[in-house]
Amino acid sequence: MERPLSLQEPMDMPDRFFPIKVHHCIANEYGRTLFTHHWHNHIEFLYFTKGSALIEINSVPFEVGEGDLVVVNAKDLHYGVSQCDDLVYYAMIVDIKLLHSHSVDAIETKFITPISQNQIIFESKITGDEQIITCISSLIGELNRRELGYELSIKSYLYRILTILLRSYGTSKMTTEDDLLRLKNLERFTPVFQYIEEHYHEDLTVELLSGLAGLSRFHFSRLFKELTGRTVTDYINTLRINKSEYLLRNSRLNISEIALSTGFKDIYYFSRSFKKYKHVSPSEMRKSFHE
Repeated sequence: MERPLSLQEPMDMPDRFFPIKVHHCIANEYGRTLFTHHWHNHIEFLYFTKGSALIEINSVPFEVGEGDLVVVNAKDLHYGVSQCDDLVYYAMIVDIKLLHSHSVDAIETKFITPISQNQIIFESKITGDEQIITCISSLIGELNRRELGYELSIKSYLYRILTILLRSYGTSKMTTEDDLLRLKNLERFTPVFQYIEEHYHEDLTVELLSGLAGLSRFHFSRLFKELTGRTVTDYINTLRINKSEYLLRNSRLNISEIALSTGFKDIYYFSRSFKKYKHVSPSEMRKSFHE
């Protein structure tokens, strides 16, 4: 179902390198609108710790109270209103890209990409599940405290939350045959991903890569997007930008040298691409690493 672009909420993250955020929300008025109708491309968790509310997901109303969890899948149109004078809840918003692997593997293909493509969706309201509530609470605590290694801990909780959701509250639009076909295609594309990883600094064309898979350009591009959730160009540029970020952080190469060593022949295209993916320029990022 297409969503009106006018209702799409821009989603800025406080840390662009770790795209997850939590809002601690309090409403002290019955009938107060918590959020107007909107949607976004991120998955969101609403965890209610006090009071009651009415949350509408894709025109379906859910009455929620203390201890309930609402899962807002990507692109779900949602709306909320308080049903009491003392409502407290947490809104946790996660960019699923946080869990993307740098190289495509079975986890990426079977779970992360299908979730990001809404081929796997989760039930909207979850009540009385102590396992998932414990994970949500622990994750919020880690994000608030930000102790050494909190990023590792948060990602581990996110994987655990997704595992519980998949096993108990997930609905897949794919059949077992679809799943097996994805794994078969993953095996077929493994040499392609390995080649990109080893030759990212060279010219990489669709013709070259499709030949490695023994497929036509059109068929190759379509399957590549299905497996990774990204176009060939986007996948290669993401890898190159991540490599360049490492060099900005850990080498003394200047920015032109880094661009060339990671496959960008045009320094201006490199700078534009870097800012597109990282939201800062290469020089700004290097400066932040050495402050």
